[in-house]
Amino acid sequence: MSSDVTQKIKDKLDIVDFLKQYLELKPAGKNFKALCPFHKEKSPSFMISPERQSWHCFGSCGEGGDIIKFLMKYENLEFYDALKILAEKAGVELKDFANRDFKSFIALYVLMAEAKDFFRDNLFKSRQALDYLKERGLAEETVREFELGLAPDGSDVLTRHLLKKGYKIEDIEKAGLTVKTERGTYWDRFRSRLMFPIYNHIGKVAAFTGRLLPWNDNPNFGKYVNSPETPIFQKSKVLYGFHKTKNNIREAKSAVVVEGQMDFLMIWQDGVKNAVATSGTALTAEHLAVLRRSADELILSFDADEAGQAAAERAIDLTGANDFSVKLLVIEDPKLKDPADVVKSGPGKIGELVEKSKSAMDYLFYKYISAGGGSSSGGKNVFNDQKLKKNNIRIVLSKIKNLSSGIDRSHWLKELANILGIDEKFLIEEMDAIKIEFIKRSSVSAEGEIKEEISSHRDLIIQRLFGIFLYKNDLKTLNEYTKYFPERYVEIYKSIENEENAPDNIKDLINTINLRFSFENQNLDDDKLNKELRMLERELKMEFFKDKQRELIKLRNMAEKNGDEEKVKKHLDEFAVVSKELYNAQNPS
Repeated sequence: MSSDVTQKIKDKLDIVDFLKQYLELKPAGKNFKALCPFHKEKSPSFMISPERQSWHCFGSCGEGGDIIKFLMKYENLEFYDALKILAEKAGVELKDFANRDFKSFIALYVLMAEAKDFFRDNLFKSRQALDYLKERGLAEETVREFELGLAPDGSDVLTRHLLKKGYKIEDIEKAGLTVKTERGTYWDRFRSRLMFPIYNHIGKVAAFTGRLLPWNDNPNFGKYVNSPETPIFQKSKVLYGFHKTKNNIREAKSAVVVEGQMDFLMIWQDGVKNAVATSGTALTAEHLAVLRRSADELILSFDADEAGQAAAERAIDLTGANDFSVKLLVIEDPKLKDPADVVKSGPGKIGELVEKSKSAMDYLFYKYISAGGGSSSGGKNVFNDQKLKKNNIRIVLSKIKNLSSGIDRSHWLKELANILGIDEKFLIEEMDAIKIEFIKRSSVSAEGEIKEEISSHRDLIIQRLFGIFLYKNDLKTLNEYTKYFPERYVEIYKSIENEENAPDNIKDLINTINLRFSFENQNLDDDKLNKELRMLERELKMEFFKDKQRELIKLRNMAEKNGDEEKVKKHLDEFAVVSKELYNAQNPS
């Protein structure tokens, strides 16, 4: 199996010795540190663990992995090419491995490149299609740079072309380029469509989006057709244009996110070079993970219609929950519905709107709180309609609660209190009672699944405890604290206890926690660690019992509403017990 071969290579090579060829390493306790080679920095944030044979950057790029991942990224290599280099150094035979595991995989990339060339050449044979692109505002230079194409009319033109080139029908189907009919024949997935090749982060064509052309408009056909999920394409992870813009995004530490390929191409052409587009999907947590390595700020630009604004608000929830600074590009001219329209209205105007983009929370305050109330209030004045006012305040509070940064939450609560003329403590009480139903941020379960969760002060305490006990190699003692953990952390703890059999996601999590602790605490002695442990234990218990109190208050209120006096008394008695436990935690003997 491929995993056996890769592990054999990693067992034979020491990551510290290997990285010394590329970086100047300095001791950092039991680990090593260096200036990160993947972004500019003055102070070392790149940590290497000899024990775990892993590395992680705690600077702006946030990259991490094993010896293979380092070589791939540093030398801009495909997985197999990096593996060949390391195998040679380790004296490991790769012949059988290559034939068994990679031949078909590599063939898909070759196929997609062939299809891209076919579509591109076909486009430049069509004057009608080229005139259409010119009419939409795209310069020929842009069309050529992003290798746009045209899928010809006809049921199987591409399929026959690829078969003549010697490709197997099974691979053509696996690449998502052809579809097998019920009769056993094959039809091209893309026909009579403008073609946008979608490149992955290393610049290889992994998929396509096909747009219906105006002269082939048919209500039975969807306007867009996208490649299906394949071994080389997961739409939730790939952002259109990122292979071209990632360096610009890293330099600016900011990314402009638009909805579609045309919007992207138009703003790129007009000088906005730090942009990406979602392709056939909403913005996802996986997209954000890609952008997090390069950007601290996201500027969201969605269509001005109702659907676009709803998508923008969902994106605000997701990005704010994942610790981005979030802004919104607002198109105020009602004649312009999207960024492409803005570009066509005059050169440089989209850049001006990017510069003027508003804080996402300012936008939400205006939409839900300011007089006039935005679309949500149906034109009513929020402050003259008490029911509407209360509802809109709760909406805004849910957005504030969703923010991952406690500093940001505190800032916007104060702003809201000032606008409304309400004591901040009442807003906090109201916010605490709100249940967040949208995605907060992703974590890994013991089974390796991505789970969505609400981050809290208790989360931060627990993550710090994990770091300390991993550092101390004393996970057994950590078990004493798990009775105060939410279930998701109990699952992670159980998985870490059995690390050898843990899924890769969990192993990555362990490596990151371990290296982060080492990075942040290079001069921490045992006395300081023990002092911090006592403080963390106290805070963990306090947060646990506070959560219990909040839960019991809700249960008591529900019982009162239902007129169940017996349950009211029961919950009050339980509240008294928990309150005593909280007092003991706050005032340890």
